[in-house]
Amino acid sequence: MKILTILGARPQFIKAGSISREIAKYKEIEEIIVHTGQHYDANMSDIFFDEMQIPKPNYFLGIGGKSHGAMTGQMIEKIEEVALKEKPDWILVYGDTNSTLAGAIVSSKLHIKLAHIEAGLRSFNMKMPEEVNRILTDRVSNVLFCPTDTAIQNLKNEGYENLDCKIVKSGDVMQDGAMFYKNLALKPNIEIKNSFILCTIHRAENTDDETRLRSIFEALNEIAKEKQVILPLHPRTKKILENLKLDISNLTIIEPVGYLEMVWLIDNCDFVMTDSGGLQKEAYFFEKQCITLRDETEWVELVECGVNKLVGANKDKILESYRNNSEFNKQNSRLNLYGGGKASEIIINELLGYK
Repeated sequence: MKILTILGARPQFIKAGSISREIAKYKEIEEIIVHTGQHYDANMSDIFFDEMQIPKPNYFLGIGGKSHGAMTGQMIEKIEEVALKEKPDWILVYGDTNSTLAGAIVSSKLHIKLAHIEAGLRSFNMKMPEEVNRILTDRVSNVLFCPTDTAIQNLKNEGYENLDCKIVKSGDVMQDGAMFYKNLALKPNIEIKNSFILCTIHRAENTDDETRLRSIFEALNEIAKEKQVILPLHPRTKKILENLKLDISNLTIIEPVGYLEMVWLIDNCDFVMTDSGGLQKEAYFFEKQCITLRDETEWVELVECGVNKLVGANKDKILESYRNNSEFNKQNSRLNLYGGGKASEIIINELLGYK
């Protein structure tokens, strides 16, 4: 069996690493990895692949920094060339990037079987390009690997039981990765107090909206008077904050860190405050409470079981959730919502046995 894996962003490589480690157990499976270059990431050097124990891509397409249409169109063209050359049995895509959609379109046009990992997720916000990408990818997939019962229910609500595809509850490959990398975690070279909050802010809905950004950072700066708030921050967002002349003097703002350092911060923090989708789940994998600085989340089961609170960008709600974090349902941090680290095994067994 030959699998063509399409990846475009660093988080996808980390997820795919779990699958690649599982594939390595089987002599009868060959994996060809294509990096579209959608997100140019200076941190993704050879050291990154060695440190993370992830195979280096066989192809690098170098397509990034363009409009959605130009990027996706060029990816389709280049991925098709690779697929025609390699003649894979399966194309494997992850999540909801433009690279995901491009891989899905190539597989459907060339009649190559398509497996979508992280299928069935919905934010129900069609203004998000990611929502469009994941819906279109699901529609042409042969096997839909769903991380949760909620994802499966979303597909059933959309009539997928009547389509020629297979829906599989695989669990979440991110949990496989979190468990693997916990033993490789590295402490960042910064001053860290015994008790701290880990915070990340990067979504455009927050960073490009002055009112939301001001409200969030006023709350964070107030919290940081009582407890250390460590905030790895993209230089672009830091510049926006400086231009707004916001008081961020109490925050411990650091450069973005590598994944292994991030794992250490998650594992050792008191709790997490974020607008990241991935970090909400990673907080849960490490049994940490999470305050989510967004108006909606794809991980509704975390909110329903009381380990994640959605507060949007409302300063009063953020402060209230911080002060009342004892209300979080800590017991539910140990529920097995995401497969317990067996997702990669389930996915590869399913592909091997697919008829």
